[in-house]
Parts: sequence; C-alpha cells; structure tokens
Amino acid sequence: MPRIRLANVAAAQWTPEATAFSELDYTTHENNAFGRLVFGPQEQRRRLNKETFRTLQRTIENGDELDPSIAEAVAAAMKDWAMENGATHYTHWFQPLTGSTAEKHDSFYNPTGDGTALATFSGKELIKGEPDASSFPTGGIRATFEARGYTAWDPTSPAFLMTNPNGSVLAIPTAFTSWTGEALDAKIPLLRSIEALNKAALRALRLFGDDATERVFTTMGPEQEYFLIDKSYYYQRPDLVNCGRTLFGAKPPKGHELDDHYFGTIPERVLACMLETERELLKLGVPIKTRHNEVAPAQYEIAPMFENTNLGCDHQQLLMTVMKKIAPKYDLVCLLHEKPFAGVNGSGKHNNWSMGTDSGHNLLDPGDTPHENLQFLFFASAVLQAVNKHQGLLRASVAGAGQDHRLGANEAPPAIISVFLGTDLEHVFDGMAEGKVNVSTTGQFMGLGTRVLPPLPKDAGDRNRTSPFAFTGNKFEFRALGSSMSPSLPNTVLNTIVAEAIDALSEDLEAALRETTGNVDSAAQSVIGAAYRANKRIVFGGDGYSEDWHKEAVEERGLLNLRSTPDALPQLIEPTTVTAFESYEVMNERELHARYEVLTEQYIVNVNIEAETAADIAHTMIIPATLRYLEMIDDAEIEALDSTIRPLVEELVANAQQLSKVNFDHPEGLEVEAAYMRDTILPAMGEVRRVADQLERLMPDDLWPLPKYSEMLFIR
Repeated sequence: MPRIRLANVAAAQWTPEATAFSELDYTTHENNAFGRLVFGPQEQRRRLNKETFRTLQRTIENGDELDPSIAEAVAAAMKDWAMENGATHYTHWFQPLTGSTAEKHDSFYNPTGDGTALATFSGKELIKGEPDASSFPTGGIRATFEARGYTAWDPTSPAFLMTNPNGSVLAIPTAFTSWTGEALDAKIPLLRSIEALNKAALRALRLFGDDATERVFTTMGPEQEYFLIDKSYYYQRPDLVNCGRTLFGAKPPKGHELDDHYFGTIPERVLACMLETERELLKLGVPIKTRHNEVAPAQYEIAPMFENTNLGCDHQQLLMTVMKKIAPKYDLVCLLHEKPFAGVNGSGKHNNWSMGTDSGHNLLDPGDTPHENLQFLFFASAVLQAVNKHQGLLRASVAGAGQDHRLGANEAPPAIISVFLGTDLEHVFDGMAEGKVNVSTTGQFMGLGTRVLPPLPKDAGDRNRTSPFAFTGNKFEFRALGSSMSPSLPNTVLNTIVAEAIDALSEDLEAALRETTGNVDSAAQSVIGAAYRANKRIVFGGDGYSEDWHKEAVEERGLLNLRSTPDALPQLIEPTTVTAFESYEVMNERELHARYEVLTEQYIVNVNIEAETAADIAHTMIIPATLRYLEMIDDAEIEALDSTIRPLVEELVANAQQLSKVNFDHPEGLEVEAAYMRDTILPAMGEVRRVADQLERLMPDDLWPLPKYSEMLFIR
C-alpha cells in the first residue's frame, strides 16, 4: 500500500476511549465546572475580608483606582487558593505586540537558609513584574540594549490556573509597559479606550436626562472559526508546520459545493475534541455558547456569550491557546490561519460589539419602536460617524499577511468598509435625515403554512453576510477580523473612534439644546438627521462582492479600497488617527508608530518565511518527485506523457529558481520592503504553486510527497 494511503487509513481509525464518557448530573453544584480554575468573585469573597473584597470589587466593577494597600491580602489569598489546586509557580500573563501571549514562571518557594523553603507571594510580586522588554517587538520604543520593562496587575481580569498533567501555574493577567512608561502590549491601550468611551457616553447620557448611570462599558462576543485536520497530515506538511497554511495543494474534486458540511452532523472525533475544549474553557470562566460545522470541510466555529471587552479579549487568547492544546489529544491539529487551504473558505473572527451601562441597559438596543428611541439613534449615529471618518483605520486594525488571502474574496467581507443597517433601520434614519418620522416595523409574525408549526416572530430586517460592519439587532458585527488575530486592537480602535464621535455629536446636541430652549427630542432629531446626512455614504445594504459596488464605493462615494496590508497599515499613523488617539490618551504618536512598524515588520517576516518554505519544498520535495516520474516515463517510452509532464517540470524548476533569486536580495526600508513582498515575492510564490498544483493532479499518487487536500479535508 502506498505511503500516503497508509496515512489515510491511520487517520480514519480513531476510536473513542471506552472510559472517557461519564454520566454527570450537571444540575448539582459539585459538577458545575464554570470558573473552577478562576480566582473570581466567588473565591475572592470566600477568602478575603469584607472590606478588602469590597475595595477590590469597586475597582473591578466601577473602574475605581486600585488601592495598593489591599495587594498583600489579595496576594496571600491568591497564593493559598493556587497552591490548594496544585500550583507551585505563578506568572504574569501578558500580551506583547506579537499577537499572542507571554509568560515567565516564578516559584512560590523561597529557601529559608536552614535547608527548607517557605512558600511566599507578596503584594509587590502580585502588582509588579519585570520581564525583559528588549526581546519583544517594540517598534523602536526600546533599543535591544535597553532591557527593562514592567508588567502591572490588571485586577479587572481575574487570575486563573493553567493546568498541566504534572501540576498547574497561577496566571495573573497583566499589562506590559516600557521603562519609559509607553504601552508595549495590547491591554493598556484597550483599557484606556474603554475609559475614553465611558467618559464620552456618560456625557451624552446626561444630555438625555440620565443621571443614574455611573459607568458605560463595551462588550464583545467573537465568533471564532478554525480548521481541524489529522495530526499525521500536519507533520507531513512543512508549510503547515512553519507557516500555518498550505503553500501547495490542488483543488480537490469535491470542496464545499454541495453545502453538506455547513451545520451538518459534527464528526465524532471532532465533537469529542470540542467537548473537552469547551469543558476546559468553562473551567477558565470562558462562557462558551455555540459550536457548529462551518462552510468548508474540516472547518468549525466556536462562540462565547458577550462579555466586558477587556475580559473578552483575554478570554479570546485563552480560547485559542486551549483549542491548540486540546486538539493533539485527539490526534488533531487546530489551524487558526485565515486561509490554510487555497480555494477553500477561509476563517474569520466576527467581533460582535456593543455598549452597555452598569444598570444593564444596552445602548444599541433599538427596542420595539426604534423610530421613537432617540437615545439609541444617537449612539447608532455616533457609530456611523466613527466608521465613516475612520474607515481606513478600521481596515488597518484587521490587516495582516493571512488576511490578504481572505478579505475581498467571496467568503469574507470586502476590504471596503461599509455599514449594513437593515431595511427597517435605514428607513428610520432616512426619515430623520428628511426631518420626519418613518415608523419602524414591529410585531410581525411569519406563518409557515401548517398549524403544527408555531408562527415565528419576524425580525425587522434581513442580515447581510457581505457587509464588513453590520447592525444585527442590538450590536454591530465587525466581520473583518482574522481568525488568528487578537481582537484587542480592533476593539481599541472601535472604542476610541466611537468615543470621539459621541463627543462630537454631544457638542452638536448641546448647541441644538440651546437653540431649542432645552427640548431634547427636537434637538436630538436635528442632530441625528444631520449626522446621518453627513455619513450616509458609509451605509450600504447590497452585495458587497459585486464589481458594481466596488466601483460605486470608490468612484462615487469616495470610500477607501485598501486591498493589501501594505496599503492599509499606514492608516495607523494618519493625522486623523494620531489626533483621535492622542486626544483620548489611548496611544500617543510614538506608540502608534511603534505598532505600525511592528505590524509592517510582521507582514514582511511572515511572507518571507512562506517564500523560503515554498522554495525549500519545491527544491527538496516536489522537483525530486517529478524527476522520478520523468524517469518512469522515459523507461516506459510514452511520448504523450513526456510531452505533457516535461514542460511542466522545466517550468517548475525555472519558477522555483526565480523564487529563490527574489528571496535572496530584498530592498531596504519597511515600506519599500513590504511592497516588494506583495508585488514581487507573493507573485513568484504563486507561479511556483501554479505549476506544482498542475503536476499534483497528473503525477502518480505514491510519488507525490505531500498529503493532498482531498485527504486532509475529508478524512476525519
């Protein structure tokens, strides 16, 4: 049996362990796993005295300044809890500008000098850590010889335990800053942006007569898409190991044309993996709600419920870590790349974003009569204004090498940022713009033609899957995030630009109130109508994939079409971006430039790794295989095969040599090199792949050196 067939048979032979399943009564307290590995409010209340607990909760719930005097008590309680659960070490868990997380483990135990050791953990150790700041991306904020950086405890995100078969580690979510005080991570700007939006939203609420709300926060609920493939295939693919995506692979005879995978029955091995992943995430307090098959074969989705944005972003990093950790237990590998398989549906992370108050009110909930809900229309208008003004910045916040294979294809939102409101809400806004009230549709039900099925409440409008920024009932869904991305930067951008827009509209409302002698309804209608007229170009409800829309968006509406990462990233340092971020003290110009440099360099490095990997695979695996096939053809003396295969092999060799040549000598300068990667390296890789994929469909199965799409995607 050919080697590849042996791998296929092995991949298909997974069987569950007979002892793995146990019947648990999940209605009992002892079997409720949620938050079991989290030092959350319940554990804090049990271990801290009342005053310390209340002080800590005021910081967590109200954003009050952290009282350092409680650190000793919290540290002692945290240590005892962690050690009772098998922890011997702790770490400050932070999110540097790598897009992932980082950790340095320190032991609780300290020698006492008499041959024994004492477990200690001080308030100072809880509050502050000192990792090396020079070895993380800084975009020039830190020189390589300047090493000092600090981690600072974030009490608003609870500590948790990272478990291992041989023990556990207490992980303390922290911020990461340079010695000079500049943010070197994703958390500090996010927390600053949350506070900026809080201040702006409270100002607006006071104008509407709301004196009771004390805090406004943003929420997010990301829908994470991913692939699961058999581990044996993964380790036979150097491109997957090194790059996270396949650099070669012919389109299989069957893809997702039949739509039979989407929402279909979840394969047994995959479901087993999902169940354990969800169980571990629940222990970590991640409120997982949804699982299902996605569009492409071997593609799936997991989605949590809405959370405070800071905690939700932390949980997203945990989710990706746990998914990759659990999959190998089932001889699977979790692929989070935006486009692991060419010609197959890619993966995103739809970011559902909204604003809520401390009293539980969703500011983006239109209610049953949106045309009468002026407060909702005001905040929705602010979102429209923010997206219209900073469309390029939103696009830049989701830019990356993986995204360039996905955005704009008929599977993901286009690179042109637009907002979908839905027919009903757009009708209401059109009325406001014309100075009249267009009544919204409410209370409709849809009959299904048979009495045995209940009438269904009908939503006021349909959804639009081609929109990158869509209103979906009581939130906006930013659909353009990539599956491998941290959601921190996109949410930081959203919070900041919406805060700016709320303040601008609040100024307009204050002026209108003076003109209308305090009539809030009349003033608000005027402001909302003017804002919609000024920002209507960003609203689009049609097919975002159509060429007509692309032409209309750019030529008639003046919207940006930033197709690639090098096109998009400069928006991070545009004057309008710098003004907004500095005005709200979210990031200064130096911090913004640092992120621009880091993200540009990451794009260059990622593409370079792919290019060198593609050249290596072509030279050391595919070309030798094709030469062996030519030997077989020569021995058989079949002219028809020779005339078909030999020209392709010669073209492959020439293209691979050209790829190696352009890989060798890059121009200097970030912007120039990024453009070189896009315009020279990626096309050269594409030419190698084009010929190799043709040969894959023509060569003997036992000679082809790489597992094929038809195996990786369909053998589960």
